[in-house]
Amino acid sequence: MKFADRIDHLPPYLFVEISRKIAQRRAEGADVVTFAIGDPDIPTPSHILNRLQEASQDPPNHRYPESEGLPELRRAIAQWYEGRFGVALDPDKEVLPLIGAKEGIGHAALCFIDPGDVALVPDPGYPVYSVGTLFAGGKCHWMPLLEENQWLPDLSAIPPEVAGKAKALWINYPNNPTGAIAEESFFEEVVAFAQRYDIPVLHDAPYTEVAYDGYGPVSFLQVPGAKEVGMEFHSLSKSYNMTGWRIGMAVGNAEMINALMRVKSNLDSGIPQAIQYAAIEALLGPQDCIQEHNRIYQRRRDKVVATLRQIGLKVAVPRASLYVWAKLPPGWKSGAFSALLIEEKDIVVTPGAGYGRYGEGYIRLSLTIADDQLEKGLERLASWRIPDPLSS
Repeated sequence: MKFADRIDHLPPYLFVEISRKIAQRRAEGADVVTFAIGDPDIPTPSHILNRLQEASQDPPNHRYPESEGLPELRRAIAQWYEGRFGVALDPDKEVLPLIGAKEGIGHAALCFIDPGDVALVPDPGYPVYSVGTLFAGGKCHWMPLLEENQWLPDLSAIPPEVAGKAKALWINYPNNPTGAIAEESFFEEVVAFAQRYDIPVLHDAPYTEVAYDGYGPVSFLQVPGAKEVGMEFHSLSKSYNMTGWRIGMAVGNAEMINALMRVKSNLDSGIPQAIQYAAIEALLGPQDCIQEHNRIYQRRRDKVVATLRQIGLKVAVPRASLYVWAKLPPGWKSGAFSALLIEEKDIVVTPGAGYGRYGEGYIRLSLTIADDQLEKGLERLASWRIPDPLSS
């Protein structure tokens, strides 16, 4: 049987491989503690679930939904964006509900990339940016995210001949995997760069509501001119612990939103309507759950950072996102370090190299782990003495 060439070039999805390793160790009888996948362990708030249950009993919600989503949901998204960021959106032209942000991100390349085209993609970065580009037949020009540049891409380092050919620019703040943040000054630089080279900007922003120490992340769309050059992907997954319900949104430039809607309408049938009503409740209902969840994550963050520093890793305290990004001691590769940690302590972390070449030398730990498992994992870590890389 002959498969398409893209299948041969498609790397295994990072978290599928991690899940397989976890399953293998548990089948061998190991008590595995995983800090790998950013899937909130805290349940979806009860008022959202109550609305979901109620809507699921309504027969019209048992039928096909529409790709563009319920008008009520689009209005709720626009209302939430204006209240949270002060960004005004036309719910009929500038808002598109998604089956989770990942779905929209994966489909977005089909709107902008033809075979041979170039996308500007951060490294390290969420793998779907590059995979979507691959599916569309495009090529990635990697933008290094470096510690010395606060994990922001240096747009001035992109050769003008590359920028002139680029058909999409991906950015992601608060950032996965590094936990870095971006302020309006950086987004202003992005807008100017996009205007200079006529490049659509695609900002992945699912972590704006997961923030600590009083910090409030900004939206790319808050910057003047942003809506003229780009759209932003958001999600209810991290904000309201709704990863399993698969619902998010794309907002911004009306032409870009329309292009994504046209792609989606040919590939999916939209979000189940009961889930859309639950999303409306999440966006317009009580918001105190967000701060409650962030207090839990901040407490976990502080414990993880302290333990990692105790065993000799260099860690910056993240102000947002669900992740702690830790620098390994000299000589260690992230894959070898992660493998040894599983072998010696039955602890799973994500190797930074899984996010790209420039993630090498780092590991990522997620804060979405139940407190009892967190304590168990940190106790094991605290008792570990990292061996010399040459002796392992």
